[in-house]
Amino acid sequence: MRVLHIGKFFPPYPGGIERSSAALTASLATHATTDVAMLAHAAPGTHRSCTLQADGVQVTLAACHGQLLYAPVSPAFPLLLARSLRTFEPDLLHLHVPNTSAFWALLSPAARKLPWVVHWHSDIPLDSKHRLLRWAYRVYRPWEQALLRRAHAVIATSQQYLDASAALAPWREKVRVIPLGIGPGEPPVSPGTPSLWPGTGLRVLAVGRLSYYKGFDVLLHALADAPQAQLLLIGSGECESALRGLAKRLGIADRVRFAGHVDDAALAQAYAQAQVFCLPSIERAEAFGIVLLEAMRAGVPVIASDIPGSGVLHVVRDGETGLLVPPRDPLALAQALRRLDADVELRARLGQQGQQRWREEFTLDKNAQRTAQVYREVLHAS
Repeated sequence: MRVLHIGKFFPPYPGGIERSSAALTASLATHATTDVAMLAHAAPGTHRSCTLQADGVQVTLAACHGQLLYAPVSPAFPLLLARSLRTFEPDLLHLHVPNTSAFWALLSPAARKLPWVVHWHSDIPLDSKHRLLRWAYRVYRPWEQALLRRAHAVIATSQQYLDASAALAPWREKVRVIPLGIGPGEPPVSPGTPSLWPGTGLRVLAVGRLSYYKGFDVLLHALADAPQAQLLLIGSGECESALRGLAKRLGIADRVRFAGHVDDAALAQAYAQAQVFCLPSIERAEAFGIVLLEAMRAGVPVIASDIPGSGVLHVVRDGETGLLVPPRDPLALAQALRRLDADVELRARLGQQGQQRWREEFTLDKNAQRTAQVYREVLHAS
């Protein structure tokens, strides 16, 4: 099977969708029955297209001059799509959305001759505080629905997200639920490696883009009520300055380290040293939470927000692999932090059971095998 994946961006551009789609293509490329290529965008501000090899996958990155409401501005993309269809000669297209550039497939006669699998990573967040984004969805939605109508199969990452998605509701009969997966990751660091945390106390780790929906402001407020906790916050984004200011106003700046973007080795070190991982997101824009899998793989107990309709509820089993707390509730989050600080045996049990659940449900091999099975079903039926 020759499968052309169409994505939005590609690592090292940060993001859970980018990392999961790159990992999936790399895993599929190891299968003797699958030949895989990827077409995505270079980082915004990159004015030249390029082609590279990444873990056995031929990756073409279209020049991207910037973003408009999170949509890549890339005149080169439709030309590179046409070239990829002509030279790679795929049997099937795998479209990762949300991504406005995937809509070019609707306008391509060559693309329309092929069967499509649409990988639904998340809805457009209509509960977003950005009014312009909600307005723009009126333009986006007809194209989105046309893409779903044309798809031979749709992959959703959890049953919870599928059940809550108004956009997917008309197409439920063609949806397959395949949870995301991650590979074994970087090897553990040396036990003698210095701690990354700013001081002593419960080592709490949070990882993600510093955006409003991630709820890191809620975590900082919780930290003010959990004086024994130290926070390492990995990531960058538009809310960084506001979060730094909040930490100072709360009087906890000496217990918070803003680490920015780090490489894979440093991230592996952070997971290996962490005692608790926290994902305090506040909206369904947190569709799955692949960082939760990374923490579970490392045997770190997790605290996450109980977001209705989010795949977080599929990943984290409350009281079994982690603790769930109401979103936007710093007091409940602080209570969970204090509970895990006081109960070493609970931390160990949650971490061990989370690691076991990753092995049983969320490995990259399982993700790739389930996806390849969808390919076979689609090709057999078309």
